[in-house]
Amino acid sequence: MTSADQQDTTELRAAASHLARRRFLTVTGAAAALAFATNLPTAGVASAAELDARKITANPFTLGVASGDPQPGSVLLWTRLAPSPYEPGNGLPAQRVLVQWEVARDARFRHVVRRGSVTAHPEFNHSVRVAVDYLNTGRTYYFRFKTGKWISETGRTRTAPSANSRVSSLKLAAVSCQAYHDGYFTAYKHLAQDDVDVVFHLGDYLYEYAVNSVGGARNYTDRTLPALYNRETQTLEDYRLRYALYKSDPDLRAAHAMHPFVVTWDDHEAENNYAGDLDENGNPPAEFLIRRAAAYRAYWENLPLRSPQQPTGPDLQLYRRLKWGRLAQFDVLDTRQYRSDQAYGDGADIPGPESKDPKRTLTGATQERWLIDGWRRSRALWNVVPQQVNFSQRKLDLNPVAKVSMDAWDGYPASRDRVLAGAASAGIENLMVLTGDVHVGYAYDIKKDFDDPASKTVGTEIVATSIASGKDGAEKPATWETYTKANPHMKFYNGRRGYVTVALGRDSARADFKTVSAVTTPGAPITTAASFETEAGDPGLKPA
Repeated sequence: MTSADQQDTTELRAAASHLARRRFLTVTGAAAALAFATNLPTAGVASAAELDARKITANPFTLGVASGDPQPGSVLLWTRLAPSPYEPGNGLPAQRVLVQWEVARDARFRHVVRRGSVTAHPEFNHSVRVAVDYLNTGRTYYFRFKTGKWISETGRTRTAPSANSRVSSLKLAAVSCQAYHDGYFTAYKHLAQDDVDVVFHLGDYLYEYAVNSVGGARNYTDRTLPALYNRETQTLEDYRLRYALYKSDPDLRAAHAMHPFVVTWDDHEAENNYAGDLDENGNPPAEFLIRRAAAYRAYWENLPLRSPQQPTGPDLQLYRRLKWGRLAQFDVLDTRQYRSDQAYGDGADIPGPESKDPKRTLTGATQERWLIDGWRRSRALWNVVPQQVNFSQRKLDLNPVAKVSMDAWDGYPASRDRVLAGAASAGIENLMVLTGDVHVGYAYDIKKDFDDPASKTVGTEIVATSIASGKDGAEKPATWETYTKANPHMKFYNGRRGYVTVALGRDSARADFKTVSAVTTPGAPITTAASFETEAGDPGLKPA
């Protein structure tokens, strides 16, 4: 352990001890302990003096621009001021900065429709978010920010159609798992040029692991990353700096600038395979909640999320619902924050009484009810569930009783059964689950009874491979033959990096799995590895 890591651990334990002494293990208590550990004002927006933006001598828009969570007539815009992104504090003093914004119908800003100003507060690491309302529905817009003499790059976004409009089509992209140290974000370069309406990020936007001076598998020869990245993230400052490293990637910035993102997290945004208030190392929950609070705050600061997602201490309600006219309803899940601890550890194991316990949950009872109630009220043709971990059964061997992943829905079968029963009771005919996490592309038929291949198909699951995690990968990984034999409902399995697009229409949906040949070297071309269709009212994937 380095001296910096020791200092982080000491700070976390001091904060946890401070919390425990007051027997205050609550949301408010964790927020207070986070402030204790980081000298962060609990109220958020404090009374810092205002910086004269004319004194900013280097480009503060190094981390790009982004938009997210499109709604009818409304867009959410984001940026973060960071003239020195690899330094604590971004190269700015702890002062407020006034930032102007503009939204226009055209990329040259000849027809500006909305403009205003917003304050970048040091308490939020000089991040900026603006909810721009009263725009036209279902329309593309362009936006930018200004402060002092500096103007950001131009972003492109779009509003969602009106709630009752009978939209004929929507094309989305699904992405996940972008370990900076495993390779280049080449897939994002291609996605920035793809014609999609919205991008769903399904988790592992960053990784807590150390990144060495050459960027790991990127093997830089033209730069040297600061030593402060060569450590695991623990504190709020650590997480903020890690986001700066990731967002300095030009391909990620390009994708954010071109498309609105809808984001949800998995585990690595905080710590590998955590479950609720339990980390993977068995540390006291009070200690982990301080780390989780730091991770959640940095996540909100650095991604285009609306104000209802602002965290309070270690809690952040990330699950939410978006609609695309009458064509699609998106129920975005959080399968980390509320889950029961993994059964038999968090690896692969044979199902048993612990994993089959009907009281176990992956979503928590409140989120589960919210999901099913939302389906009962849905008027959408397609009900899409963007979430994190493998939903369909995935047997990992050919034994009579096969091992499964205890970290995925297979480790929580009663939770999955309740969700599928809820979809059936709500009369959902066109269920589609979007998944990340596993660093490969899968296409599944969701079965009413996964142990009976002849049982009814009740939906489809599209698993997006990673952007970079797992390095280059292989078209057919070593487990390809085993998995495809053990899981007849698995219609596709590919281990290259990339992303998936899904085109939703009134009659059918089409999924295109797009892959790059390598990520350990930049500039790889993209190809379509496979395409599948499912018909509205007749779930089941067929090659397209």
